[in-house]
Amino acid sequence: MKAIRFEQTGGAEVLQFEEIAAPAPGAREVLVRLHAIGVNFIDTYYRGGLYPAPMPGGLGLEGAGIVEAIGEGVTRFAVGDRIAFCQGPLGAYADLHVVKETRAVKLPAGVSFDIAAASMLKGATARYLLRKTFRVERGHNVLIHAAAGGVGQIATQWAKHLGARVIATVGSNAKVEIAKALGADDVIVSSREDIAARVRALTDGVGVDVVYDGVGKDTWDASLDSLRKFGMMVSYGNASGPVPPIAPLVLARKGALYLTRPGLEPHIDTAETLDETAADLFDVIASGAVKNRCAKALRAGGCGAGASRS
Repeated sequence: MKAIRFEQTGGAEVLQFEEIAAPAPGAREVLVRLHAIGVNFIDTYYRGGLYPAPMPGGLGLEGAGIVEAIGEGVTRFAVGDRIAFCQGPLGAYADLHVVKETRAVKLPAGVSFDIAAASMLKGATARYLLRKTFRVERGHNVLIHAAAGGVGQIATQWAKHLGARVIATVGSNAKVEIAKALGADDVIVSSREDIAARVRALTDGVGVDVVYDGVGKDTWDASLDSLRKFGMMVSYGNASGPVPPIAPLVLARKGALYLTRPGLEPHIDTAETLDETAADLFDVIASGAVKNRCAKALRAGGCGAGASRS
């Protein structure tokens, strides 16, 4: 089978397109023939060495396809089932991939392979941010960084669906219309505007209830300064680099703020929590409340959200 592999960390040049032996599923595992794979920013963390990865090895944590074989003891799936997964193991940039049965979900008939591969990881992330980390309700003011990105697009639409007022940041003027089309009430161009000052102006000096920050180092101070008293800072990514060390007393001085650094894994580490997360995600997609613009752009090469062979 064909697969993309790497033997050392670095830039895109370390990735190699190779012919390797097809894997076989072990106990409680399934072999899936991939019809679409998710291409996510976290993949660059593994490729670049920020997150450790076994080498030589493969890349990619997310995909969707059809079960081709099952291992001993598998009860969740049968050969021929349409499934999707979003949390590894690494190696989804391939024709075939083995995943634990508890790491995959069945795809509803109305969800295509490319929608699933472009939505599972980013949608599951948006779901834990909005429904678990800080439960967004009608009337909340929220700040979502990188609203034109994969997680940002889904989170912006979902937050609006929940009744929040969404202030979005984007990196350039060209992305303003993307954020507006997603439903953002106000859009801040982070490359030319003072984020915290704009947020204060837009909220009559009060600040937002929660900041969802997947950017990291470059937006850290602005995020803290955008929060209202008792607001929550949710730092969930490092797109611009890891955030600097922080003294807890800073949170008290800025309004008795709450700070959390959540991750996806604890929210989908059992079959039950994964099924619950996927059900919520597929429901908002089926309702039309969340539309995956990245999935629509796959074959045109847009968004960097996935690759499809279906």
